[in-house]
Amino acid sequence: MKILAIDTSTHVMGIALAEDDKLLAEYTTNFKKNHSLRLMPAIQQMLKELDVQPKELDAIAVAKGPGSYTGVRIGVTTAKSMAWSLGIPVYGISSLQMLARNGIRFQGLICPFMDARRGQVYTGLYKVQGTHLETEEKDRIILLEDWLSLIKEKAEPVLFLSQEWNKHKDMVYKLVGNQAAAGGVYENQPRPEALAALAFQQGEAEPAHSIIPEYAQMAEAEKKWYASKEGRGYE
Repeated sequence: MKILAIDTSTHVMGIALAEDDKLLAEYTTNFKKNHSLRLMPAIQQMLKELDVQPKELDAIAVAKGPGSYTGVRIGVTTAKSMAWSLGIPVYGISSLQMLARNGIRFQGLICPFMDARRGQVYTGLYKVQGTHLETEEKDRIILLEDWLSLIKEKAEPVLFLSQEWNKHKDMVYKLVGNQAAAGGVYENQPRPEALAALAFQQGEAEPAHSIIPEYAQMAEAEKKWYASKEGRGYE
């Protein structure tokens, strides 16, 4: 079974191709540049180098958010369009779960997070059970201070994984103390290989049309539009 993995939910653009339990190729970049212009050429080049035709793909795994509104939309739309044209299913994987898999060998709780501005983070809590990553607390957007208070009450070691770790580490250590462990440079970066691995564990995929992006909150433009329709200012 060949799975193409796609992630554009952050500044990282990542693609991978896996066949059963073997990773055939992985390509990632980590800089702010238009994913919409670079994603399909990258996929085409990877498949060309592997001598794999699109019609040989069995499924597509995509990071469905939370994350950048535009980035998530690009990845999900590309995955759905390819899957629909090829007649294959899609695995929609949480962007946070994908990042959490970098801590698969950690004995304790795993907390991936992304900065969501105004003191908030996109986050969730995971734990390894056997060889699988299980959800302890569902993905959400929440004030970081409130989230850390919740984690502190669990009284377990917690591995924090985030590209914004340096921005928030002082608050983490202040509120969580010696329960907190920090991921390394490479552990803090999303990897598309994890999407394929999680897809194999997830079980059945879904029809392309049923995959819905999970933005965790509306885009700024949407908020302003709804606020104007309600006749009040945007907060």
